[in-house]
Amino acid sequence: MSTTQTPPAGPAPSLAGRLDTLLGRVTMYRLILLVLAALAAYSLLLEVLGWLTFGLAELLVHLALCLLLTYGSNLGLAALFGVRQHPESSLITGLLIYFLFWPSFRALDVAGVALACVLASASKYALAWRGRHIFNPAALGAFVAGLTGLNIATWWAATPAMLWLVVPGVLLVLYRTRKLLMGTVFTLVASSIITLELLRAGMGAGEGIWQALAQRPVLFFVGFMLSEPLTLPPRRWQQLSLAALVGVVFALPYNLGFIANSPEAALLLGNLLAFLAGQRGAVKLSFAGSRPLTATTTEFSFTPSRPVRFRPGQYMELDLPQAASDGKGRRRVFSLTGAPQAGLVTFGVRTAQPLSAAKKALLGLQPGGRLTATSVGGDFVPPRDPERPVLLIAAGIGITPFLSHLASGALAGRDAVLLLLARSAADVAYTGELRASGVSVLVWTADGSAVPPGLTDARAGAGTGAGPGARLDAAGLAALVPDIARRQVYISGSPASVSSLRRAARTAGAKRVRVDSFSGY
Repeated sequence: MSTTQTPPAGPAPSLAGRLDTLLGRVTMYRLILLVLAALAAYSLLLEVLGWLTFGLAELLVHLALCLLLTYGSNLGLAALFGVRQHPESSLITGLLIYFLFWPSFRALDVAGVALACVLASASKYALAWRGRHIFNPAALGAFVAGLTGLNIATWWAATPAMLWLVVPGVLLVLYRTRKLLMGTVFTLVASSIITLELLRAGMGAGEGIWQALAQRPVLFFVGFMLSEPLTLPPRRWQQLSLAALVGVVFALPYNLGFIANSPEAALLLGNLLAFLAGQRGAVKLSFAGSRPLTATTTEFSFTPSRPVRFRPGQYMELDLPQAASDGKGRRRVFSLTGAPQAGLVTFGVRTAQPLSAAKKALLGLQPGGRLTATSVGGDFVPPRDPERPVLLIAAGIGITPFLSHLASGALAGRDAVLLLLARSAADVAYTGELRASGVSVLVWTADGSAVPPGLTDARAGAGTGAGPGARLDAAGLAALVPDIARRQVYISGSPASVSSLRRAARTAGAKRVRVDSFSGY
């Protein structure tokens, strides 16, 4: 997965596609920071209007304490460990702790908040495995502060007055991270258990549901804590199972002596299980070289310090310390283009102007230059059933995850059709690999230019209205792949491309569609 421009060959972008494109311009860290900052500003407004009862001075001091301590302690620890600070991450942690602890001038309460802030920053370094933290920092800081008795997290963001902005903020974050289904599973499980407990206590059904959603931190928890990507398992089925399990632990009352039911305890348990299920830590990559694929795309190859476990079609997140600060953070997500058994780790990246700081850093790497891969994940993998036919649709550099499908042999002997949409024949990458794949490859060029030798011109089979400049619509797709209804369809590309192509595939009769949006991270 890597950010790419929308080739003008597919259907016109839908409203969802435009929203995806807009959100794709903001990294996940930046989006969460903006949403939490808006919630913090909203809480101050509510206090001024008298809808909250903390006191404006208490809120302002509490906010300043959380931000300054998390930022300052993270800055100091980064210098101590000799690594670059991630400012957005520390500010996000500070804002989360702001919403977890009750604002107060009481000395012990302030000490507890301060301890939670410092411990949250320290956990990113002390409780990390091969460069990747194991636990959600804010939850860990709050949990340990509670064990000391100095202060206990109250999760006061779960206040009815805050709901008006919490709900759209949570939905925005979950939509951007493609975690709406995971969020729904957790919300249903946790709110159902809480409501049943309240019904047993004599509360009415409507009031019980309202209290579960408006006065318990279910929504804030799933939107800003559970969905944190570095503490999730790599596969969707694992994430859904984890959401259900954490929902149960979150909602069921228990007391084990020094540990009682709390949101932070439920999250830490989930973090531990996710860590055990995943790649378990960062992998050092040594730059082996690059090669131009087209005038606007480049393939980068790396030698991993240890074998990387992944399935064809999955992605890898890279930490690029060489990248200059451009407000988008250091981490980027790229589809793996090689086979899992290959010795090298390879990525195909669009490198047309203007270049982001991350792509400049990649292009500036010298042989032996080192990066860190922080995670592997994704569900854009071939069907387990070797008899199931597939249709692979790639928009531009969206071809990259399919290269892993081809290189791994996952499509060998399978009834597979690959449809590639490109601006022109000169923009078709991996032509040699596509010709040698043994898969039926159709190429649709937006300008109508002749496709590379050995590949099939898709326009020839799309019927009328397939001249230069015409977009591939549902009718053209149905003409190209008449049996689309029986195929598992995979669509990869920019958010706008994926949204419009998915709509066209559904209209053409596709029953099963899986997508991979290159919205960056």
